[in-house]
Amino acid sequence: MSPLPKENVKTDTIFYSLFKEFPSIFFELINQSTEQAATYQFTSREIKQLSFRVDGLFLPKNEASNQPFYLVEVQY
Repeated sequence: MSPLPKENVKTDTIFYSLFKEFPSIFFELINQSTEQAATYQFTSREIKQLSFRVDGLFLPKNEASNQPFYLVEVQY
């Protein structure tokens, strides 16, 4: 398994800042327990394939866990 790309913060700064500071909001929006936020780190990554950047990612803090990761794409 290859490592994930380097962190990249060139994204929708309002939502990036919001989810970075208050990650429990994301879990509330997807109808999951807000306590799950403590087990995730929020970041932004660029995925090479003609350069595709997601607004953010919620990655499990424990890489060995069976928790899903979440891609965040905000439309407004």
